[in-house]
Amino acid sequence: MDRFAGLKRSHATLYPPIDPFDQRMIDVGDGHRVYVEQCGRPDGVPVIVLHGGPGGGSSPAMRRYFDPSVYRIVLFDQRGCGRSVPHAGVTANTTWHLVADIERIRVLLGIDNWIVFGGSWGATLGLIYAETHPDRVRQLVLRGVFLMTEQELDWFYGGGAGAFWPERWAEFSGMIPEGERGDLIGAYHRRLFSGDTIVETRFARAWAGWENALASVENDGCVGDAPADYARAFARLENHYFVNKGFLEEDGQILRDVGRIRHIPMTVVQGRYDMICPPASAWRLGEAHGSADVRMIPVAGHALSEPGISAELIRVMDVLRG
Repeated sequence: MDRFAGLKRSHATLYPPIDPFDQRMIDVGDGHRVYVEQCGRPDGVPVIVLHGGPGGGSSPAMRRYFDPSVYRIVLFDQRGCGRSVPHAGVTANTTWHLVADIERIRVLLGIDNWIVFGGSWGATLGLIYAETHPDRVRQLVLRGVFLMTEQELDWFYGGGAGAFWPERWAEFSGMIPEGERGDLIGAYHRRLFSGDTIVETRFARAWAGWENALASVENDGCVGDAPADYARAFARLENHYFVNKGFLEEDGQILRDVGRIRHIPMTVVQGRYDMICPPASAWRLGEAHGSADVRMIPVAGHALSEPGISAELIRVMDVLRG
């Protein structure tokens, strides 16, 4: 079957869904249990798929970038989101907990090393995992690079992206009294963690709506409200991580430590018109790495489902299968 057929319509039409051969809940400690699934070929080339957010959760569509006759595909819902529990929980939920969870999953599944595939926050987490455990990563395949820097956060929550989407920015920032708009991440944090579920859900939908509206290059800015449970987990977790600057030691830590992963082959697929994670970050990463293959997709935004991005990611994974 032609795996590129239908890309102009939707990546969901590529080929039929791949059924998991293994689904389980893993106790990772601290009161958290994370959902893990495996699909494809049990003895195939292992690849760990890291979803975005933080708080986005995995989906069946993420399986479709890999030939199931070649790859052993591992997906999991990071702490606090998707099918993992406690839902929307932020206690004992940091970047370093997630890095430890990935290692726990690798050891549990008996995998020596694997391809790390991630986009947006998944790219951030993949880079930090690789810099922490460089001997366990055979290849990095990243999309929509986010380096967890103050500059990137200021772009998206300080008015940079809002200059291109003034009507949506007015809605998002207008939820907050004028005197608090100098720090929208902090202002939303107070409301997302108010203890009032109704208030939290209202502001969670506004937070998720701002990001969703800018995800696709073809989006006209009109998006419906996300389901309450999803929005609350997504917004609370993302905000929790951003308030804490990703729990990194210093701004720019990922590029500071890129020397640890220069030996790891890296491919970056980046939308030229990504409003959420601008291409400058992908370019800086490629320059710092030295030999990364950075592929700019001409007419594409941020979303994994962008046709050009989907096509390129499939092309990359088909080449890597040998």
